[in-house]
Amino acid sequence: MTSSPASTGSQLASRFGLSDRVFVGPAARRLARTLEDGLEQVESTIAAELGSANPLVDAAARYLYEAGGKRVRPMLVMLTAQLGDGITPAVRDVAVALELMHLGSLYHDDVMDGADKRRGVPSVHRVWNNSTAILIGDLLLSRASRVMGRHGADGVDMQTATFERLVMGQLHETVGAGPDDDPIEFYLQVLADKTGSLIAAAAQSGAYFAGAGEELREPLRIYGEKVGVAFQLADDVLDLSASPEDTGKVPGTDLRAGVVTMPYLLLQASDAADDLDLLTRIDQGVARIAAGEDPSILDGPIAELRDHAVTARTHELALSWTNDAVDALSALPHGTVRDALTRFARQLADRSS
Repeated sequence: MTSSPASTGSQLASRFGLSDRVFVGPAARRLARTLEDGLEQVESTIAAELGSANPLVDAAARYLYEAGGKRVRPMLVMLTAQLGDGITPAVRDVAVALELMHLGSLYHDDVMDGADKRRGVPSVHRVWNNSTAILIGDLLLSRASRVMGRHGADGVDMQTATFERLVMGQLHETVGAGPDDDPIEFYLQVLADKTGSLIAAAAQSGAYFAGAGEELREPLRIYGEKVGVAFQLADDVLDLSASPEDTGKVPGTDLRAGVVTMPYLLLQASDAADDLDLLTRIDQGVARIAAGEDPSILDGPIAELRDHAVTARTHELALSWTNDAVDALSALPHGTVRDALTRFARQLADRSS
């Protein structure tokens, strides 16, 4: 039986954890049906690319993919492709390659951050070990390169430039801000490199490989990068969520591991006595956890930070970056694609409220 437009839109919205407000009206629901059909093709292609005759490689490579994920990047590729010739074989391959890049980077990130869970399941390095997680991440990145390389120098250039920014973002996050860096501006640049660059690649590549006008490439790049920063700022708020069933992570996972987030940086920038006291208790708790104590010792400070004004300010920053992303869409023609991109950005950043 063929799905109705309304049910298809609901399925697509559910996939991204968003509401049906992303797909409003008959034209938008027809667009949703097109994207859903394209995503089914992408899913089957990714599954094929992840396959291996080696049982360990096959299981580990499929592990996080089968755990879920919103497929934000493939969706953006196929959405912006509607500004050109639609979901061509090249567009589908680019969507697959960017999702494989994203997936491979998660394997590496969880090792470096010491994360216990990802997508609601134990992290790959917890199920196997650090070396296996790193090597499977490398394998996924190599397969992304192989898929993107099918489409010539433009595909390779986009993939390698994006990967370089991902690596630089991770490196800067690992090294941390220098004495001459503003910590908040430094952090925002890390987010632009680690998260924004891949979403920017998705937003611009769909239109580009579908033959849309060259004049759309830069606005879509800006849109994607700003959406990526907004997404991560919203994620910083979600990291403190008291509902792990909604986030797939233990509340305060990043903070407990000593990973800097925007609420922490805003707290650090305060000179109020109560804020400095909370900052000290968080820092001491992180040090004690690193020395082997139970991570629950930070439950109290994390609950305080969750309700603190700096967390509300982080949410406001996410909305501000979203507004800038939407402003970049002014170069696009009016229509269902631009409307969907606008609603998508607003829903994605506002998911922490």
